[in-house]
Amino acid sequence: MLNSPAATPSILYLHGFRSSPQSWKARLLAEAMAARGLADRFHCPALSHDPDVAISQAEAILAAHSGPFVLVGSSLGGYYATWLAEKHGLPAILINPAVVAPLSLEVYVGPQTCLYGGETFEFTHAHIAALRRMEARHITPARYWLLVEEGDEVLDYRQAVSRYADCRQTVLPGGDHSFTRFPDFVPQIIESCGL
Repeated sequence: MLNSPAATPSILYLHGFRSSPQSWKARLLAEAMAARGLADRFHCPALSHDPDVAISQAEAILAAHSGPFVLVGSSLGGYYATWLAEKHGLPAILINPAVVAPLSLEVYVGPQTCLYGGETFEFTHAHIAALRRMEARHITPARYWLLVEEGDEVLDYRQAVSRYADCRQTVLPGGDHSFTRFPDFVPQIIESCGL
């Protein structure tokens, strides 16, 4: 998956809507990287609820570190990862990604509370418009590995299977939006990043 075998890559993990670096997937991946002596190769910013700011945060990390990156995006983070992968020519691993984020997040317009920490924010129609501008019109199949569980109660996994039809896919029965089998895939994710 990695496009530059000569350099040691880093992982940029992009969490989902109302989530944070304290999510169980982000923490599990961070711990696994640290256990391998690769803590400095794992980046997981606390993304803003404002899509434009969130993308700027991610791009600042990409710009500040030399060497290749692999994007790992969960839910809305998968939507952002697709945009960034196409813009910067990066590989990406997508976990139960939000494929039609501007539509699926319409129901969240209004006051929201973060799942970790309890901070509140206002999600607006301007944020939805920003997400529309970030939709990757075309995807490059060789860049992606899609991981979805059919039991996702938040997003229809079939939309992701269709959107990333020509990409590497792992489609699992059962589960839920959190991607319950994530612990089983942590070693494969790290190794597929060339680490």
